[in-house]
Amino acid sequence: MKTPFFSFVRPLAVVAFGGNALLRPGDSGTTKDQLARAREAVRRLLPILARGYELVVVHGNGPQVGNLLIQADLAAEQVPPQALDFCVAQTQGSLGFLLELAFANELPRAGFRKEVATFLTQVEVDPADPAFLSPTKPIGPFFSRDRAAQLEENEGWKMVEDAGRGWRKVVASPKPRAIRGVAVAAALVNRGHIVIAGGGGGIPVVVSDEGEARGVEAVIDKDYTAAMLASSLSAELLIILTGVNRVSRDFGKPTQAAMPELDVETARRLLAEGQFPPGSMGPKIDAAARFAESGGRVLITRAESLDEALEGKTGTIVRG
Repeated sequence: MKTPFFSFVRPLAVVAFGGNALLRPGDSGTTKDQLARAREAVRRLLPILARGYELVVVHGNGPQVGNLLIQADLAAEQVPPQALDFCVAQTQGSLGFLLELAFANELPRAGFRKEVATFLTQVEVDPADPAFLSPTKPIGPFFSRDRAAQLEENEGWKMVEDAGRGWRKVVASPKPRAIRGVAVAAALVNRGHIVIAGGGGGIPVVVSDEGEARGVEAVIDKDYTAAMLASSLSAELLIILTGVNRVSRDFGKPTQAAMPELDVETARRLLAEGQFPPGSMGPKIDAAARFAESGGRVLITRAESLDEALEGKTGTIVRG
């Protein structure tokens, strides 16, 4: 299937940040507190608009989905638990609502007049993806050994022991295959709207040979989805926000060295050498390389340093 080419009046930037930006360890988790976090996150993104970009925002949802699954377990005798794809859809809506409120409150204060729209995003994955054969992504609450065994037998869940803290459900983390309805997001961008899309990596769906779509229990890495969305929308810039100012070689070692720039070939080589662990920087570098290969430019940095990174004073640029 040929990827459509979209052209916008102004250049487009796609930015991805984690769900912990809105709900951090130790936070109360109330709507009020998450809205405050959302406003803080939105203020960090305003320099992108100030530099003349249209904007698409991709957010994570790990803490929020985890809370939904805890609620579901506690209420299981009264309310049937929802499948994971349904939980992802729920958090796309709820977090989209919080971010829309945050933008509505912060944009006028910064002198911008723009509308914001949340695009509930289905992301197609391959039912034959090897990830489905060996689920590894832990989600939701911790259970006792006995409860985990019961869930494995009654629900068919795969459970693993997690660092001595209890047993957790694990699901597959397949790579995205296609963004469904991407032309809808493009139409919104073309009207000058800020678009919130691909929340939590997208709602994972598989499509049969007959064209029948259905949701599946899986977690798609948001950075891969952001890279695919940026490529599908012909974006000029992909911004991946993380916990460090710059990507480093030999991170945490005496030989640690920051890398202001990375080309795709070097990024692939360092990935193969194990420089970027799969549970942290690895997917970000891989996603960045995928987008850079399509001709785009990637900026990796901390949210707090984004303004300086856009000026070239910090951050890591990944190019083709």
